[in-house]
Amino acid sequence: MNNTWNRVIYKAWAPFYDRVFNKGMFREAREAIFQRQLFSRSKRVLYVGVGTGADLAFLPSNKELKITAIDYSQDMLAQAAKHHQRKNIIFTQMDAQQLAFADESFDTIVASLILSVVPDADRAFQEMIRVLEKGGQIIIFDKFAPKGGKLSFVKKMMRPFISLAGTDIGLSFEKLVYPHRHAAEVFEDEDIMLGDMYRYIHLKKR
Repeated sequence: MNNTWNRVIYKAWAPFYDRVFNKGMFREAREAIFQRQLFSRSKRVLYVGVGTGADLAFLPSNKELKITAIDYSQDMLAQAAKHHQRKNIIFTQMDAQQLAFADESFDTIVASLILSVVPDADRAFQEMIRVLEKGGQIIIFDKFAPKGGKLSFVKKMMRPFISLAGTDIGLSFEKLVYPHRHAAEVFEDEDIMLGDMYRYIHLKKR
């Protein structure tokens, strides 16, 4: 995957993305995650890879929240801005691998279905940690390889073809987080959808 290909793929996805990824089990998974009072102490929230804004539907009504929502795809971002017209949300086109924010700019980061999409998940994760203040939280909803790190034979065969659709089913969260274990602590890690394929992971910056 690369940014050029992702731009093409998500331009095609944008008009009907919500019909797939904001319905049924995906919506139920989001509801299960965001009903957890995750924003009770938040003031400055960054949505990385906000897509069409599916997560924004579960935002608390707190108007004092300052929300920045970014996505690499201008087409996906346009959908989000159309559906979520709130004065406290700023929509900005930006690469998750190179965030244009100062260190420790946010107290909460939401990253749904983005680490499995960006060309360099490690770089994107580093950037999230960098712009998060100490004690801040990262909320992740994404698909990852099994915790043992081994994909089934079928998934190994499917992985190159699925990547053409703009996502990776073989990313290991354990390998991703290990180099950053001294900077970010995992304190919740739950299987949330399709067995252990999709997970809800909650981290805190040390």
